[in-house]
Amino acid sequence: MIHITTKTFDQLTTTELYNLLQLRSQVFVVEQDCVYQDLDGKDKKALHVLGIKDQKIVAYTRIFKPGDYFEFSSIGRVVVDNSQRQHKYGYDIMTASINAIKEYYNTTKIKISAQCYLKRFYNNLQFFEIGEQYLEDGIPHIAMIYDKK
Repeated sequence: MIHITTKTFDQLTTTELYNLLQLRSQVFVVEQDCVYQDLDGKDKKALHVLGIKDQKIVAYTRIFKPGDYFEFSSIGRVVVDNSQRQHKYGYDIMTASINAIKEYYNTTKIKISAQCYLKRFYNNLQFFEIGEQYLEDGIPHIAMIYDKK
């Protein structure tokens, strides 16, 4: 079981920031063998959704209000520690992120840029693809929309 909390950038402790950046780097740079600039200047605008287990961040997303990233609210940097994926924490952190968008931004329309191999995972969460597949940092992605009242 994970404990999920949502924080602004300024509410993050130095340790939490270090640990979430380490998790993002571990998965997006090392595991996916993708050289890209993770520190993109957007973390200060985002709300950070942290999934914590045994005092360690094992799942994470960042969320944006409409207009900050896309026309609609958005969820990005969705990540679960490789050693914890068998627990399906991706569903927990995404559900918490959807609920946080409803709570903090009072909207249910969410756009994501999803890695194509995760399309079924996002479909299970009621996200549906729009448009054509595209490359982002050398990885096939698809835009997806959630709009459940």
